[in-house]
Amino acid sequence: MPRELSATAETFVARLDRVPLNRFHWRLLILSGLGWMFDAMDVLMLSFLLAPIRGEFKLDATGVGLVASATFVGMFIGAAAAGRLADRYGRRTVFTATLVIFSVGSALSALAPTFETLLAARVIAGLGLGGELPVAATLVSELSPRAQRGRMIVLLESFWAYGTILAGVVAITVVANYGWRWGFAVGALPALYVAYLRRALPESPRFLAEKGRAPEADAVVRRVERAGGGALLTLAPAVAPTRTGRTRIAELWSGRYARRTAMLWILWFGVVLTYYGIFLWIPSILATRGLSEVRSNEFFFLSTLAQVPGYFSAAWLVERIGRKSTLVAYLIGTAASAFMFGNAGTGTDAFVWAALLSFFNLGAWGVVYTYTPELYPTSVRATGSGIAAAVGRVGGIIGPYLTPVLVTAIAVNGTFAVFMALLVITAVVVAVLGEETRGRSLEEIAPEAEAA
Repeated sequence: MPRELSATAETFVARLDRVPLNRFHWRLLILSGLGWMFDAMDVLMLSFLLAPIRGEFKLDATGVGLVASATFVGMFIGAAAAGRLADRYGRRTVFTATLVIFSVGSALSALAPTFETLLAARVIAGLGLGGELPVAATLVSELSPRAQRGRMIVLLESFWAYGTILAGVVAITVVANYGWRWGFAVGALPALYVAYLRRALPESPRFLAEKGRAPEADAVVRRVERAGGGALLTLAPAVAPTRTGRTRIAELWSGRYARRTAMLWILWFGVVLTYYGIFLWIPSILATRGLSEVRSNEFFFLSTLAQVPGYFSAAWLVERIGRKSTLVAYLIGTAASAFMFGNAGTGTDAFVWAALLSFFNLGAWGVVYTYTPELYPTSVRATGSGIAAAVGRVGGIIGPYLTPVLVTAIAVNGTFAVFMALLVITAVVVAVLGEETRGRSLEEIAPEAEAA
């Protein structure tokens, strides 16, 4: 590539990175976040619905575990497939389609006449869920200014907390009065409407540039600039940044990306397994300690309110002390809180440790979604993010089964000690293999030439 074209390409990237936050970014955040919120509501609703589903279909422990794991089977397939498709056909198309698939799966879950059809519906909903999250994070990451990128992704992930809170509200009000089917139904139509609104969002200019569609990419950047008060006048023709033209999965294990991929896969597996192993079973664990089903649901709902400050504190720290340090600190905080909750009763101490568990764990999740897309170049960014998430979903499949098995074998305190150990190991892996990305452009962190 001639030297003058490289300079133009650098100017193109710099323009996108230095645009201040404006109404375009906030609209992107809200439309992405609302889908994230409905996803969270659906997943966390399971923790409230497993008991009534078990009663209606007369399920044993294995059947209950299958209901929980069916969603994660779909999420595993959806994450891997959607990331790959987003690198081939575009972030926006896949970003919208996954929410439609999720809505269909949720509606079918509400209407399922048999246990088998419920399992199939949960897999369909999981396909949308699994594909939605990494692709949304990739799109927001690629459209956010460099100085605010980490904060934007953590704020995006904070919608998971709102979905969790909404799940609690629906469980206490709708499900308690109208049954478990309405728990699934209540999110299907609103999510479909959000998918419709997303049609107005543009494609990622970085994706367009990688595909050789520089004029379209330049038009998107100008749109973002106009939303901030004006567009720069660029006399030179719009030229794409350095391209590889290759999106092979093997690129994830080439050069410097091998170390990053190893770190991310371990991180995702550890965080997802412990998250679902803990949070899907907290209401049931509280019930075994003597609380009624309604009371344990209320306890869990109140403790999840701590997720909101967890996200906002992480959003502040990722641009202050960096991604790596924040993530390690929050993983260690999650580990300590898990151990203490496992040894608590049903009083104030249990509530405090459950709240701290929510605070640190969901703050860590925000950094995970920030960190992951930053570590790969545009050509394989969604693929890398999606496959890392898919590896994590293997942990999501295992987690719902693992917890009741461990509780039977080593009791609740032993089970949470195991989760603590897994979280500590995950934190050590990030500390040893991770690298800091704060304050650097996506092209500086992961140059396209190094993926070739």
